[in-house]
Amino acid sequence: MAVELKETIDRRREEIMDACEKLYDIKGFHGITIKDISTETSFSRPSIYNYFRTKEEIFLGILTREYAKWNDSMRQLLSENKLSDKDSLAKSIASSLDERKVLLKISAQNLYEIEDNSRLELLKEFKLVFKDSINLFDECLSTCIENKEKRNHIRYSFFPYMYGIYPYAYPTEKQIIAMDEVELPHEDMSIYDLTYQFLVTVLGI
Repeated sequence: MAVELKETIDRRREEIMDACEKLYDIKGFHGITIKDISTETSFSRPSIYNYFRTKEEIFLGILTREYAKWNDSMRQLLSENKLSDKDSLAKSIASSLDERKVLLKISAQNLYEIEDNSRLELLKEFKLVFKDSINLFDECLSTCIENKEKRNHIRYSFFPYMYGIYPYAYPTEKQIIAMDEVELPHEDMSIYDLTYQFLVTVLGI
């Protein structure tokens, strides 16, 4: 019975997160309300509070889910032995992140506010999944780099860099106009391009 109850709770949380993620693409973080989310689900606004106390907790759930999906991608890369050399490693990691646009967007734009307005137990759940990401990334690096100190250096460079990928890959129209008007050069680069070029640099390819 307890297992069925947990499955029901998980399913309802997923429905709420799916609705929030859909709205995020349209309204952005600050434009979404719990009322908006309730209209996209089968739940009333008070019912949503049974699963998430704040809008930020819903976004933290989405982010936790996104990191879990990225972790699955890295596990698959490791199991399929696709990381035979540094260039394959860079391309594979870049491809895996290219599929995680929502992860990069939330991390770049709203992470601090989300973490600050979520319960500690949910934040710990997220940090555990994030810890897995760090460990899996290190395991991917270890297929080509034996030196642990060098892997640590790459890892501590890469994860902060990740937070800047989305704004560079998806500048707003206003940002583009401003850069053009002050003659600030900018390149049209994808998530894949930005990730791959960074890894090429730090891996010394």
